[in-house]
Amino acid sequence: MSNTYTQIHLQCVFAVKNRDAVIGNEWKERLHKYIIAIVNNNGHKLLAINSMPDHLHLFFGMRPQQSLSDLMRLVKGDSSEWINNQKLVRGKFRWQEGYGSFSYSKSHVKAVIDYILNQEKHHHKKTFLEEYKEMLEKFEIDFDERYIFKELE
Repeated sequence: MSNTYTQIHLQCVFAVKNRDAVIGNEWKERLHKYIIAIVNNNGHKLLAINSMPDHLHLFFGMRPQQSLSDLMRLVKGDSSEWINNQKLVRGKFRWQEGYGSFSYSKSHVKAVIDYILNQEKHHHKKTFLEEYKEMLEKFEIDFDERYIFKELE
């Protein structure tokens, strides 16, 4: 699109189905590379990615030629298929339905990248569910507890 100029920075967060802690340290970098390729191949610019055993954070510059929901459908669907084809988990891998998406100004980019890259340290202080609810509240997003990511069982 000529004469279209945008600056859209989004962080997306999504969880493993049932919050199962199955993303293994031994293969998470391969997963990250796979997701980076999906984001980049769809014309967006990946800025940071990191995962914990039960969830993943993705931060990227969004291009307007694709909807966020279409991109997330591809990221989650294709990465689930890749994990299953690689037989990286016992049983069938699936992401939980939905995702959180949060927008940031250019002045916040470095802080968000640092936050994502330091997830392991961050989660020594708070759980994923605490972190996620805090993000929703910080961004003043109304949410229904019934549809928030499931508690660990």
